[in-house]
Amino acid sequence: MPVILLDLSYIDIMKKKRNTLLARIKTRVRRKRGNVILRSDFKDLGDYDQVGRCLLVLVREGTLVKIGQGIYVRAVVSSLDNRPALPKSLNTLAEEALKRLDIPTAPTSMERSYNEGRTTQIPAGRVIGVCKRVRRVIGFNGYSLRFERTS
Repeated sequence: MPVILLDLSYIDIMKKKRNTLLARIKTRVRRKRGNVILRSDFKDLGDYDQVGRCLLVLVREGTLVKIGQGIYVRAVVSSLDNRPALPKSLNTLAEEALKRLDIPTAPTSMERSYNEGRTTQIPAGRVIGVCKRVRRVIGFNGYSLRFERTS
């Protein structure tokens, strides 16, 4: 049986020359400044479905974590179980995502009461005050945030 030897350097060169959509998305994710990445950041690279499939590959690899429809976060490896985890708290990341979506946030009624000294109960819930209607579900690992309409 003849043995076929391939020139590995040629194969490596060809892989580097192929600039696939997945490679371009990975590059853009690496260069992005914040932690939150929106699906709309890749509008110019390809079709909606193609971009979605590439983002799904990145989620399965553990590079990204999906926290909402069209909202992704760079993942860090958890030191406890070596699974993808969030780099910051869910509240912080959700506020960053809402800012990127042009939805202004404000303190909730409980946060205002605590800051004004009307209560001693510390607001530790997963509630974000928003100034306009939000019909999104933002969450991770079974925990989702609620939105409170503030003026």
